[in-house]
Amino acid sequence: MSGHSKWSKIKRKKAVTDAKKSKVQSKLIREITIAARNGADPDGNPRLRSIVATSRAENMPNDTIERAILRGSGQLEGVVFEECVYEGYGPSGVALYIEVMTDNRNRSAAELRHILGKFGGSLGEPNSVVWLFEKRGLILVDDDGVDEEELMMAALEAGAHDVVNDEGMFEIVTDADALDRVEDKLRGQNYPVASAREDFVPQSTVRLVGADAHRLLGLLEGLDELDDVSEVYANFDMDDDVMAQFKSSSA
Repeated sequence: MSGHSKWSKIKRKKAVTDAKKSKVQSKLIREITIAARNGADPDGNPRLRSIVATSRAENMPNDTIERAILRGSGQLEGVVFEECVYEGYGPSGVALYIEVMTDNRNRSAAELRHILGKFGGSLGEPNSVVWLFEKRGLILVDDDGVDEEELMMAALEAGAHDVVNDEGMFEIVTDADALDRVEDKLRGQNYPVASAREDFVPQSTVRLVGADAHRLLGLLEGLDELDDVSEVYANFDMDDDVMAQFKSSSA
């Protein structure tokens, strides 16, 4: 398992304090607003349906969700967000693919440059690193009370590639174009889907040790703290004990 996947798990576990939850919900509101542009009815908008389900799992109030949908669908005035992507590099040339939701591209770019420079990274040109990643679908299902064999059968029959139980969560990997189909089947069978989204999986990884490993983890933490950043993908790997030490020191 690459460092990219391990970092995703650390982020999920770190989002437990009130401050972290507030930041997570702020980012989810942006995602709802953007998803609602393609239709305010979750039943006919798979992306919106998925992010609404994720928001409810994060205990976001229904009226907050409804206001975000109304803003995104143009039925309520508010800040207009847009999606954009930045590509760059971290310590030891680690590739970074950064998804952003922003109402001010100039602010977002300046914040990214600042954080990258602080930890020895830099922004790259468009399409400079995206070719190092493969787009997949990733569905997370809470393993509480879920029969692994039954879930695996349901997921594989719907077109999933793999199901892995890791630290209290089932990770279901699909082709990008099969994500909605697999998610719909699992939800239809009442599996507790925590989230479903596109994922960029690195095709090769850069091994990090020592100071570069700690700098990269600091960089990823800094990027995650930016309100405009919705997701970061990176092609790195490092020893588990380095990741564990970082998680403990920054909890």
